[in-house]
Amino acid sequence: MLLTRKGAATKQRIIEGAAEEIRDQGVFSLRLEDVMARTATSKSQLFHYFPGGKDELLLAVARYEAARVIDDQQPELGSLTSWDAWWQWRDKVVARYRAQGENCPLHTAVSQLGTATDAARAVARELLQRWQDQLAAGIRHMQHLGEVPTELDADREAAALLAGVQGGVMILLTTGGIEHLEAALDRGIAHLRGPACPQPRPGGRRTEPATL
Repeated sequence: MLLTRKGAATKQRIIEGAAEEIRDQGVFSLRLEDVMARTATSKSQLFHYFPGGKDELLLAVARYEAARVIDDQQPELGSLTSWDAWWQWRDKVVARYRAQGENCPLHTAVSQLGTATDAARAVARELLQRWQDQLAAGIRHMQHLGEVPTELDADREAAALLAGVQGGVMILLTTGGIEHLEAALDRGIAHLRGPACPQPRPGGRRTEPATL
């Protein structure tokens, strides 16, 4: 659907309003009437932009929340050009998920759609691929600087690091504990640095190699 600037703004307002409604009330309590009231839109407007109704709106919210996952990690995720930058990115990820806690808007929206649907899978694949590509770019940059061994496959290392992060996030959603996410990030970065490089302490603090 080709939209005017005003139409695009209205559609985005509906998406953001629905996302806020889900955060406040939960996805199972989401009613289109509440979204319309929050966004000052009519039923005809909502169905004009989302003719598929609630499921189509939820998919749009999932895409919106997926984009936020990447955006909230910037500029650190796109600037992994030094070890300090990697730790800054690590700290930003931990802070984001600590603040979010067990309430993950993206997971909530996608789970309501059903993870087996092609649309929900496409949203998840796109998010994870964008995230992995930026991690791989950072690893390649560090390889170019001689800070990461060149024999490491940047794409596989990025995939492993991302899998660790996602595992930590799932444990956080299940238990409310952030420790597994911190451990996955700390050990993943330590692995990239290699055994001769400074290793992280719990909580992301670094130690320097002992002097002989």
